[in-house]
Parts: sequence; structure tokens; C-alpha cells
Amino acid sequence: MPTPDRTNVIPLHPTDHPASRPQEKALVPPPRRELPVFLTPEELAAMLKLPSVETVYQWRRKHTGPPGFRAGRHVRYDLTAVLAWVAQQARQSA
Repeated sequence: MPTPDRTNVIPLHPTDHPASRPQEKALVPPPRRELPVFLTPEELAAMLKLPSVETVYQWRRKHTGPPGFRAGRHVRYDLTAVLAWVAQQARQSA
């Protein structure tokens, strides 16, 4: 059975015609954003090479260390805030 010739087919609606369809854009994924890094008090103590994690807890009680926050009952430190705090400490001691 021969295939029908589609060149003479009249579109039912003007938007059905291929020339009237919008051009499809290539799908480009959105830029990936890095997730923030949060440190535990133990990780902060290790990163700063402190003798004990108790130093981090004392800083938190005295409000002298990097800013931390609670996630439920767990304390976390934003890495960017910690690095900013370290830079500030370095400027003050210089």
C-alpha cells in the first residue's frame, strides 16, 4: 500500500503548521550552585588545629568565636562565616 503524500495536507489550525511553531531552544541546564558547607564543632576544632573541641564550646558560650547556629539540638558553623571570622582575627592581630 503506498504511503499518502503529506505535501497537500492542509493544517487544521494555523499553529499546526511547522513553520508557525516557535523554534525550540537547546535545553541548557541552569548553572549549578554549590551547597553551603556547615561544620560541626569537632570539624571546626580540627580545621583550626585547636587542642580541644572544648575551646570551640567556650568561644560559643563567651560569644567570642565564629558565629554558629543550631540545627535542632546540633551546633553548626557556616564555613564562609568561619573563614571571614579567621580573616578578621588575622587583621586585628596584625
